[in-house]
Amino acid sequence: MTRIVAYTPDFHAALLALSLRAWEPVFPRLAAEVPEFVYDTFYPQGWRQRQYNDLAEVLDSEPDNVHVALDGDRPVGWVCTRLHPEDRMGEIYVLVVDPVHQRRGIGKALMEHAAGIARAAGMRMIMVETGDDVGHAPARRAYESNGFKRWPVARYFRDLREDASPSATL
Repeated sequence: MTRIVAYTPDFHAALLALSLRAWEPVFPRLAAEVPEFVYDTFYPQGWRQRQYNDLAEVLDSEPDNVHVALDGDRPVGWVCTRLHPEDRMGEIYVLVVDPVHQRRGIGKALMEHAAGIARAAGMRMIMVETGDDVGHAPARRAYESNGFKRWPVARYFRDLREDASPSATL
């Protein structure tokens, strides 16, 4: 039986380790789909180091926003929920389930927990963001199967190390 509890620093190492395991199949596929200069700019020391640093920062800087799914006493997933009162919106900022425990309803339980936090705070909606690449397809399916509606967004990048664009030479 999975239960969801408030984060404590005792979970720090386990949550970072399970997060890296969860994203292990995602990032190699992402690297194949985005321009090399974009991937290399975001992950100059590799995706593992960037993810570790970014997620450690979340755990360290906003522990009150983090909740942990436990199987017995073992962490098997976690969620970071942020509130944006100016938009009457909650945000699932981080959602991770250990690969060994995926497809057992843990992600759904964490999403519902986050929605409950947002609802209790008077928010009107909750959002989650993920990649549009093949590696993130399972995440998109999970969000859509849990009632999230897609908002189309396009994000473009240009390598500034390449030759100057024609408009820059005017």
